[in-house]
Amino acid sequence: MSKFVMDADWLCWSAAPSKPVFKVPEGAVDAHCHVFGPGDTFPFAPERKYTPCDASWQQLFALRDYLGFERNVIVQATCHGSDNRALIDALQRSNGKARGVATVTPGITDQELQVLHDAGVRGVRFNFVKRLVDALPKDGLLEVAHKIAPLGWHIVIYFEGKELPEHYDFFASLPTTVVVDHMGRPDVTCSVDGPEFGLFLKLLHENPNIWSKVSCPERLSVSGPHGYEDVIPFAKRVVEMFPDRVLWGTDWPHPNMKNHIPDDGKLVDFIPMIAQSAKLQKKLLVDNPMRLYWPEENT
Repeated sequence: MSKFVMDADWLCWSAAPSKPVFKVPEGAVDAHCHVFGPGDTFPFAPERKYTPCDASWQQLFALRDYLGFERNVIVQATCHGSDNRALIDALQRSNGKARGVATVTPGITDQELQVLHDAGVRGVRFNFVKRLVDALPKDGLLEVAHKIAPLGWHIVIYFEGKELPEHYDFFASLPTTVVVDHMGRPDVTCSVDGPEFGLFLKLLHENPNIWSKVSCPERLSVSGPHGYEDVIPFAKRVVEMFPDRVLWGTDWPHPNMKNHIPDDGKLVDFIPMIAQSAKLQKKLLVDNPMRLYWPEENT
């Protein structure tokens, strides 16, 4: 039994999601998901802002198969800090069907980066959401960015829409491919044609190295489960404007959801609402993630 006690208000992932109606294309990739612990094997970080339930690689890969996906991109969870052991373990058990995005500190060595690369890590995540992590100096982040560039890795950035003006120039200065989590978490009560989301679209338009995940409608929606209709115009706009630079993922096991736990099958059924043709669906779920995470199979 784990020595960690999950937060009293923590909502655990659904053990019985519905079977999606939408059949994903062959070779589809769930390009944003996590593993937590198990805490008795891979302890959570002392500096964490939350303590989750356990969510193992076995459970993640079982969900992958159930939903019809073939591969995963596992993103280091903030509850593990920069201790990437749970991530590495999951990657090594995936038989080449998973890639990773790690969290690292500026002091990481080239040798340590190579160990991560050999395990299947292909990017690092910079988290700017203050309720989840303590702020890091941007010069330290730039140091990391320049260390990973020779490996061909990319940077994943997580922020909220209202914070984009503060970070816009820094994001535009990053020297690698950059992937924005969840469209920069726009306020979907505002217009899709409004200035806040317009600034995000401008960031993508002016910086062809910047991609976006069109994931997590459950985090953005005000209208609620399971249709998340208020998120559709935003995600659809990004998919149609930047079809070669979009990714999608379940975000399993849905950390820090407070009002409901999404049905993963219903999340898959959200995909054809935002990528409305077979061509766009294949780009979103197969071509783009394969080009970014498995380029050796995409030549």
